[in-house]
Amino acid sequence: MSLPLRGAATAALLVLSGSVPALDVGHDEALRLRQEGRIQPFERILAEALRQYPGGQLLEAELEREDGHLIYEIELLTPDGVVRELELDARTGNILKDDVDD
Repeated sequence: MSLPLRGAATAALLVLSGSVPALDVGHDEALRLRQEGRIQPFERILAEALRQYPGGQLLEAELEREDGHLIYEIELLTPDGVVRELELDARTGNILKDDVDD
């Protein structure tokens, strides 16, 4: 399938589904946003997540754009072996979501 046709097919699926998936923010854009002061440094975000789960280990982290908001999505392995998925507002550091990852 050609690139324009694939893009059109993806757009059509998004329209039909009624939702827009989160889009990952690339490294260059994340650095620019941090330098402009539009997002918190990742170290602060991770520290907030680890305050909730002391002794937790970082498994994965992404900076995403969801519905126009910048969100850090973090997966932690807690000391008791549970994987937690947290979403934090990249601008404020506030925890928006905290669930057990399936």
